[in-house]
Amino acid sequence: MKHRRIHRRRAALAGAGIAALVAAGVTFQTANASTETPAPTPETLSVAKAGKLASTLVKDLGTDAAGSYYDAQARNLVVNVLDEASAKAVEAAGARARIVENSLAELKSARATLQDEATIPGTSWAVDPATNKVVVTADRTVDGDRLKKLTGVVKSLGATAELQRSKGEFRPYIAGGDAITGGGGRCSLGFNVVKDGQPYFLTAGHCTEAISTWSDSSGQQIGQNAGSSFPDNDYGIVQYTADVPHPSEVDLYNGSAQQITQAGDATVGMRVTRSGSTTQVHDGSVTGLDATVNYGNGDIVNGLIQTDVCAEPGDSGGSLFSGSTAIGLTSGGSGNCTSGGVTFFQPVPEALAAYGAEIG
Repeated sequence: MKHRRIHRRRAALAGAGIAALVAAGVTFQTANASTETPAPTPETLSVAKAGKLASTLVKDLGTDAAGSYYDAQARNLVVNVLDEASAKAVEAAGARARIVENSLAELKSARATLQDEATIPGTSWAVDPATNKVVVTADRTVDGDRLKKLTGVVKSLGATAELQRSKGEFRPYIAGGDAITGGGGRCSLGFNVVKDGQPYFLTAGHCTEAISTWSDSSGQQIGQNAGSSFPDNDYGIVQYTADVPHPSEVDLYNGSAQQITQAGDATVGMRVTRSGSTTQVHDGSVTGLDATVNYGNGDIVNGLIQTDVCAEPGDSGGSLFSGSTAIGLTSGGSGNCTSGGVTFFQPVPEALAAYGAEIG
């Protein structure tokens, strides 16, 4: 906080200097014209280019960076910073700078407090760079003493956190795309991948924890679990055991498919599309990263992508993508595709790295 107080003092001194110039008969307009340089106009960027620029700037700025997000309407990258010097560096790189109050360290500390004091079933939290706060969400099951406790913890965090309510109930969506079934349950295939030259597919870990042998929608057995991680993570990998087509694409449920050529990281503000076997195709935006969700059954999953894309039971494991880039695997959430809601996704790059697999 010290460097921000110094910045304000400098601003006060600058104001005093301007007052002295005016008293001496020098106009403010003349002083302004001779000393100020207009800020560069932010570059128009694709989501992919914005994500790469964000990674570079965060690395270069270090602790002076306080998060970033993609402004889909203006098509530019917004980077939160803590002082004027960092703002100038951001603008020179082609992004839009915004000076904010809360550092990433302060937001991380708020998340740690929530984990220690408010790990309550039916809650989630994620950093929202657009508000520069940790947004805490409580579903409809959080009431009475639990809601009172949660409210107290959030209030104690001051300007670093805010509390919101969800009308639905957070739960994993057990009930890419196409339906995969086994043991009386149904999930959705996420993305086809290659591992050691052999075909596999990714789906949700809470699906692979419950089901080990998988069949397609017609009942033909197609795969056997080769790995599973849930809770904490929510990914699993299944090896194809049948000679069936396994293209690197997502079913769009309109007779066409979206080719998938790579995996990538989500960016807040990114427009994304989800495909699943219950509600088929829906789109929306990424609203938070590194989210923690406390599902009502006591399972806690960390590091998730938070979105406003709807989903329902059976969509679990299905594909979240942006164009030809694989982004996430449907984990769970609240609400439905009639009323809307909050949905969480396991990042695909993490799952690929865990299993040494690649999109293919």
